[in-house]
Amino acid sequence: MLEHPERIKRELVHKGAIIELNDDTMRLPDGTIEHFDFIFHKGAAAVVPVLDNGNILMVKQHRNAIDSYTLEIPAGGKNGIDEPTLDCAHRELEEETGYYTDKSNLELLISLYTTVAFCNEKIDIYVAKNLVKTTQHLDDDEFIDVYEFSVDELMEMIYSGEIVDAKTIAAISTYKLKYC
Repeated sequence: MLEHPERIKRELVHKGAIIELNDDTMRLPDGTIEHFDFIFHKGAAAVVPVLDNGNILMVKQHRNAIDSYTLEIPAGGKNGIDEPTLDCAHRELEEETGYYTDKSNLELLISLYTTVAFCNEKIDIYVAKNLVKTTQHLDDDEFIDVYEFSVDELMEMIYSGEIVDAKTIAAISTYKLKYC
């Protein structure tokens, strides 16, 4: 009997703009062969932007996958698999919120995998402080509104189900435990 499952083959089914969908043929520990969906993602970064008054900037945007608007921390995919997440977080902060800070003001808060059952997307989440107002630099397909909330208001929105995004829930909850 095998100690661990063994990948026999990975076949690319579809290559999209953000993800690659693969069919993995796996030999399980008991010797049976099964197929698993595997979504490859190049990785992402997110940021908890903390204003001088302690409030946190949040972005509201429509998410096609759930056909709904969500309130989230700013985030985005890496431009390439080798792009450092610090650079990605730094870029997404100003792009989505219209606030800037030096990279030295970004501190790694938590790293997480979004959906371990079928996807390798890993997001590094940073805390950003000493923010300076600039202007948003949205991508052509982005329509984002920016809001400011206290940590307690955000925690209440998590508990009430108003905030449903997993990375945001993990980030705000971790931030509260670590900094408040």
